[in-house]
Amino acid sequence: MQKDKHPDYHPVVFRDRAAGYAFLTRSTASSAQTIEWDDGETYPVVDVEISSESHPFYTGKARTVDTEGRVARFQRRYGGEGGESGGNGS
Repeated sequence: MQKDKHPDYHPVVFRDRAAGYAFLTRSTASSAQTIEWDDGETYPVVDVEISSESHPFYTGKARTVDTEGRVARFQRRYGGEGGESGGNGS
């Protein structure tokens, strides 16, 4: 890397307070807050609202869609099998 062209790239701890999860990585992010890590070193800490520990996609706690209710509602509105608007062309 060329000098004075790139931002400071240093170790930073990202902390998800909702999940009680933190991880150490390298980043250009900076913070006035610090935390002492497991290795005894002190690193800047950045609090995040969502991480892989609390995001519904990664945790498998995503809301499930009530597909049966949607199908029943569609059939009530637009006619189901054997209804007047069955869609068979007659």
